[in-house]
Amino acid sequence: MHQLFTPIRIGRHTLPNRLVMAPMTRSRADDAGVPGDIVATYYAQRSGAGLIISEGVYPSATGKGYVRTPGIHNDAQVAAWKRVTEAVHAKGGRIFMQLMHSGRISQPSLLPDGALPVAPSPIKPAGQTWTADGLREFITPRALSVAEIAEVVADYRLATRRALEAGFDGVELHAASGYLPEQFLSSGSNQRQDEYGGSVANRARFVLEVLEAMVAEAGGDRVGIKISPEMNFNDVIDATPQETYTYLVEQLRRLDLAYLHVALFGASVDYHALLKPRFDGAYLIGGGLDQTAAEALLALGRVDAAVFGSAFLANPDLPVRFRQGAALNAPDKATFYTPGELGYTDYPALHAEETA
Repeated sequence: MHQLFTPIRIGRHTLPNRLVMAPMTRSRADDAGVPGDIVATYYAQRSGAGLIISEGVYPSATGKGYVRTPGIHNDAQVAAWKRVTEAVHAKGGRIFMQLMHSGRISQPSLLPDGALPVAPSPIKPAGQTWTADGLREFITPRALSVAEIAEVVADYRLATRRALEAGFDGVELHAASGYLPEQFLSSGSNQRQDEYGGSVANRARFVLEVLEAMVAEAGGDRVGIKISPEMNFNDVIDATPQETYTYLVEQLRRLDLAYLHVALFGASVDYHALLKPRFDGAYLIGGGLDQTAAEALLALGRVDAAVFGSAFLANPDLPVRFRQGAALNAPDKATFYTPGELGYTDYPALHAEETA
């Protein structure tokens, strides 16, 4: 029997299979960060996943990092997301919201009153971000004060409350891809001299405080975290990643989280072997997996559930295709972040009724 199709307990939820849909930015919200009906259709089409993790959702207006990404900081956004969760639940699915504060990976044109992006330290990242006017260079952010850090933590807590009000089954902290939590965690982007910088314990403080706030609202059994050691995306680099992530994961034990989601892309060591024994909840692996690789990892006991990204993007009925050994649709990269249905809700299913 394929282990991908065996049930698993993740936090308070029992999932019917071990296929997890990865969080993927799709840029289909409106300029106010409100997802429309097309977003409900997209996620409902993929409700055969054991668990869906939503695209990154900014917890506050100052956390937005890209054009047409969604938020969860006002009533209109909550109401819109409620239509999404209702559509997923109507088809028997389960969905967590990924909370993503972009920090320095933003532009004033995306933020209220043209504000500067915020970060642990005023260090300009290399690279560009998408705005309404196309690609723009990152700029030098301003450093958050200690008082402002507490406000950001409170924003995450309120965003968690709003996500639950919108009907999500749980929340995931995005602590990878060079966004604000990883900016605090990594020595290259965090050069603070206070209690949030310097030592590994200090640099991990922000991530742990955010998780504590999220757990206070949802309970640990409805909270997960995503990390990606050595991914170095968005110009975030840490000098001692093995030490950093070992410490962080060991600290997670006291929070009794639902899962640890680890995505690896060309890391120098086997972080799964390093981190899984240090975490007591479900261990999720992502990063370029196919069905064969996922089944092998499950058989070896190295993973509890497998996370699929572009395969789910292009195949709304991915579990059906895996069961039947059917060919997969190829993802169209040109439409990953474009508005509208093209390359979003129009990928065909094997059987129309599967995603109708």
